Amino acid sequence: MDGRAINRSHLPHACGVYLMRDAGAEILYIGKANDLAKRVAHYFNPDKNQFKNSILTPLIRKIDYISCSSEREALLLEDRLVKRYRPFFNISLKDDKAYPYVKVTMNEDFPRVFLTRRKISDGAVYFGPFPKVGPVRHLLNYLWRHKYFPLRPCKWDFNLKKALDTKKINSCLYYHTEECPAPCAGRIDRGKYRAFADDLILFFSGRYPELRRHLEREMKKASKKLNYERAAQLRDNIAAISQIGEKVRCEAIKAENVAGTLAASQSVTDLQQALALALAPFHIECFDISHFQGRQTVASMVCFKGGVPNKEHYRKFKIRAVEGIDDLKCIQEAVTRRYRRLKEEGQALPDLIVVDGGKGQLGAASAALKGVGLRIPIAALAKRIEEVFLPGRLDSLIMEKARPALRLLQHLRDEAHRFGIAYHRLLRQKELFN
Repeated sequence: MDGRAINRSHLPHACGVYLMRDAGAEILYIGKANDLAKRVAHYFNPDKNQFKNSILTPLIRKIDYISCSSEREALLLEDRLVKRYRPFFNISLKDDKAYPYVKVTMNEDFPRVFLTRRKISDGAVYFGPFPKVGPVRHLLNYLWRHKYFPLRPCKWDFNLKKALDTKKINSCLYYHTEECPAPCAGRIDRGKYRAFADDLILFFSGRYPELRRHLEREMKKASKKLNYERAAQLRDNIAAISQIGEKVRCEAIKAENVAGTLAASQSVTDLQQALALALAPFHIECFDISHFQGRQTVASMVCFKGGVPNKEHYRKFKIRAVEGIDDLKCIQEAVTRRYRRLKEEGQALPDLIVVDGGKGQLGAASAALKGVGLRIPIAALAKRIEEVFLPGRLDSLIMEKARPALRLLQHLRDEAHRFGIAYHRLLRQKELFN
């Protein structure tokens, strides 16, 4: 069996790490990608006949993936997995690249800042690693030129006890142009100088929104003046700030969580197969209705990405147009409001919609989607015997209780129910005490 024949449709267009396995499930290679589907496709492209691909691809029988929230998170996860599993094609055919860190030499009396590919225990402060070195290097140059953090650019070795030779000071261009605060010449005392380094550390620790807003204003001004080269430089600096500020979920890169995270993405693949979907349902949204005897009716919507909850995208709806108990109309209202807004705002649509209920709820949600002019795969999960209803299918789909696809659907349904009940109770408490 040639590796080119394996099914890769389960890979999402999302950021993450991919693990290529052989027939014995041994990991052959681990890589990261901003777009998993596109990146993996390169390995099976006959036009890209690279040496590594020519010997790796025929061995591949399975590809697992772990979704990540940012490129930096994927980078860190890739690094940890490679160190843990030491796949043959990572170790034997590696390209010797090490991602750069920003190093602030707080172990020196007069600190410097620069990029390095080695992180050692020397008392300095490191930030990173960063997957793209160019934007970060340009940002550091920008910060230095505009004297946000005017640390010395030289590599001279001096400190409070060891002064720098006068000849070296006099030969320094930055000293004569006053671009450097020149601690070597006593122009600034150690306390004031180290305050610059402290501010730089605060910046790389997350205090950069003000600088980003400033850069965005400068970029717009440069663009209006048709100074496109300057605008492009500022755009790159903004991109560097975004890279520095990418959120990294620390729990997602702990070695002990890898098995669980892999199982989550594998459940997405199993759900694709169970429902015969053309694409992997990486992004799933699930709806549930909660009320108390027809009062304080609410709809909840939870979002899963890569088989795990993505709580930033949870939504709750207070039902407005339905009186009394009518779950079907409530589902229709919530689905209509949700996807009409996404369509109007041009936001990403889910790969699959799930509703709690049977044929009636499925029909109501399908009608709501049709009403807003959208076609999205949809399914309903009924609680009695955990049967799945699909549009255009007369009989229900009943899966084995231990099947990962069913467990994922149950997790979605139960989480939507929990989220809806919590919101409903909150509204009841407000009504009780008002």
